[in-house]
Formats: sequence, structure tokens, C-alpha cells
Amino acid sequence: MSGGLLALLDDVAALAKLAAVTIDDAAAQAVKASAKAAGVVIDDAAVTPRYVTGLAAKRELPIIGRIALGSLKNKVLILLPAALLLSEFLPWSITPLLMIGGLYLCFEGYEKIHHMLTHSAADDAGKLAAEAVQDSKALEDQKVSGAIRTDFILSAEIMAIALATIDAPDVVTRAIVLFVVAIFITVGVYGAVALIVKADDIGLRLAERNGPISGPVGRALVKGMPPFLRLLSLVGTLAMLWVGGGILLHGAAGYGFAWPEQTIHHIAEAVAGVFPIAGAVVSWLVSATFAAIVGLIAGAIVALAVSPFLGHDAKKDASAAH
Repeated sequence: MSGGLLALLDDVAALAKLAAVTIDDAAAQAVKASAKAAGVVIDDAAVTPRYVTGLAAKRELPIIGRIALGSLKNKVLILLPAALLLSEFLPWSITPLLMIGGLYLCFEGYEKIHHMLTHSAADDAGKLAAEAVQDSKALEDQKVSGAIRTDFILSAEIMAIALATIDAPDVVTRAIVLFVVAIFITVGVYGAVALIVKADDIGLRLAERNGPISGPVGRALVKGMPPFLRLLSLVGTLAMLWVGGGILLHGAAGYGFAWPEQTIHHIAEAVAGVFPIAGAVVSWLVSATFAAIVGLIAGAIVALAVSPFLGHDAKKDASAAH
């Protein structure tokens, strides 16, 4: 009897150790996967604040909460099961799907760059003025719905990139890693977005106190947020291009066309060799720049290809950069 009990305890201990190892492995891989998806995460954080523009300040946080909940549903209820099914039954499909998503990111990045170059601030102000006359509830629902649709594409890229970095053979560990990535990135992105959106309100309150520290900090926040948001939007656009371009380069290498990715790597390493102190940073900057150029070219090609299906204005916009 005691022998059976000891054997049972040994089995429980072995299972506990296995669970601990699995959790540790999942945590490590979740961090790695989240880091790989950093470019898309930056874009996600940069895109979202524009969806609360023109709406009442008291509705900003509830709107962000609605978008965050929709994002979490996208990742956990739709994309996570789909990713596991693909990895289990159609693993060959992950790379082409990832490349299709990369093309979409390139297209979106190109469209944003084109918009920056061809539209004035007056055009954007006119759009905001037109939105202001709409019913506030309908406008809020419209913006939330648009944000969740955009998030679905970005979340699909995040989950696909995460899945591609997981080297665990068992489906349980893959599921845990993807779930942790979904929670971690959603909380991180929308927590950061909430802070960004409310930073000017926080700054205004600090400025009203007018203390020796709170006053200058508050005024700096109020004055600094508009240019910061513009910079964040630019960084998000560039992130779309370098992530999309990088996905295309890596995918092409997987299909036997490795020379573009290898050439960029060799150039980056050569340039980094000139800067022994910050070599890793320089190498990444060079690689990201070339990937962004590839992404911009790919995005322009996609824009030209789809312009006949998007109407006369889109065709004219796509042709303008040619």
C-alpha cells in the first residue's frame, strides 16, 4: 500500500516538473515571439489613437476598452484556434499566408506614405469636420468597428509571426505560447494607447496645479503630445514597411530565393563593422531600412495591381508615385 502511494507521489512529482518545464518553455518562447512581432505591435499602437480623434474626451477610454476587447476576441477566439489547426494539419500554408499578410502591410504602409505626400492638413481637417456633424453614437460605433477590422489584420500577423517562431513540437505548448502572446500584447498595446491618448489631459491637470515640477511637466506634455503623435504615426508606417518587407524577404528565402536577404545581411554586417560600439544597432537599422525599401516597392506594386478594383481615385493615387 505504501509502495503504491510512493509511486503515485513520484508520478505527481514528475508531472509537476513536466508542467513547470512546459510553463518555463512557454514563457521563454512567448517573450521571443513577442519580440519578433515588435514591428507589428508598434504599428498597432501607432494606428489606434487616431480612432478616438474627434470624439468626446470622456469616451476615449471606453472606446479603447471596446477596441481592446475586440482585439482580444480576434486573437483568442478566432486566430489562436486557426493558427493551431494550420500548424497541425497544414503547416506548409503558414509561410504563404504570412507573406500575403506581409504584402497587405506593405500596401497599407505605401498608402499611408502616399497620403502623407499628396494630402494637406486642410484635407484632413475637412474630414474631421465632416465627421463632427455625424451622430456621436454612430460615429463611435463606426470607428470602433473600423479599428477592430484593422486590428484583425495586425493581430493575424502577430499570431502568425509568433507561431513561426515557436519550436515546440506539442500543440499544448504552442497553444500556451500563443495565448500568452495574445494577452501580453493586447494589454501592452492598449495600455500604452490609453496612456498616450490621455497624456494631454494628465498634462493639463499637472499644469493647472502649477507646482515647481508639475507645472513644467504638465505644460511639456500638453505641448509635446501633438508632435509625438505625428512621430508615432510615422514610426508606425515605417514599421509596417520594414515588417512587411522583412516577411517577404524571409519568405522568399524559404522558397529558394535567399540572395536578397543574404545580400542585405552582408551589407548590414559590413556597415556595422565600421561602428564597433553600436554595431548591433547599426546592423538592425541598415537591415530595417532595406526591408522598408523592399516593402515600399512591394506596396506600390500591389497598389497599382488593385487600383482598377478600388475606383478612379485610388487608381490615380497609385499611379502618381510611379
